[in-house]
Amino acid sequence: MPIGIITNCLAVALGGVLGSVIKDRLPDSFKNNINMILGLSSMGMGIASVVLMENMPAVVLAMILGTSIGVGIKLGDRITAAAMKANGLFGGGSDGSSGQLVTLIVLFCASGTGIYGSLVSGMNGDHSILITKAILDFVTAMIFACSLGKVVSLIAVPQFIIMILLYLLAGVIYPLTTPMMINDFKACGGFIMIASGFRIIQLKMFPTADMIPSMILVMPLSWMWFNWIAALLS
Repeated sequence: MPIGIITNCLAVALGGVLGSVIKDRLPDSFKNNINMILGLSSMGMGIASVVLMENMPAVVLAMILGTSIGVGIKLGDRITAAAMKANGLFGGGSDGSSGQLVTLIVLFCASGTGIYGSLVSGMNGDHSILITKAILDFVTAMIFACSLGKVVSLIAVPQFIIMILLYLLAGVIYPLTTPMMINDFKACGGFIMIASGFRIIQLKMFPTADMIPSMILVMPLSWMWFNWIAALLS
């Protein structure tokens, strides 16, 4: 049973509802300060993942090619448009709030921690990674719902779909990987989490949604680099 996935998605849904209820009771200074801490936490988790990187050229190439693909197919624009529609249903619709929704969608649905946690959960039943992630996601959803409203809870739907698919495919995907490929995958996800952290604190608006294809490319590129390029160089 995907206990970790259910816990993580419920944390987002409940956090979004709770935040929309208590938003008028929290001072702006409190919400702004917690936002800064959430951004810092995202960057800290990203850095912790990046240091696991084993094949730097492969990870960097995946980031460049993946982001290029994302920009080319206008993935970020498509996700932003969907976020604006969802935001409009709940009385929002401003470009700023839709941009924040995109950041949350990427952070909740496409983080290396979430994807890897779903694979591990499906492979050996270890739900600890996703349960730990649920704690951060609950607080993040609650704080952002104070300004964005109940629409934040809807992110739990695509999050559940992505995670449950990975959970079901874990038996096929995980045996094809190596510890080295997993570490490079985590590092790639770490870069996206760092970029998301910059967006949360509104310091630099990295194209995090366009960076998502990097997560698909990094493991094959890591394998090819180690077995083909590195072997030739040695």
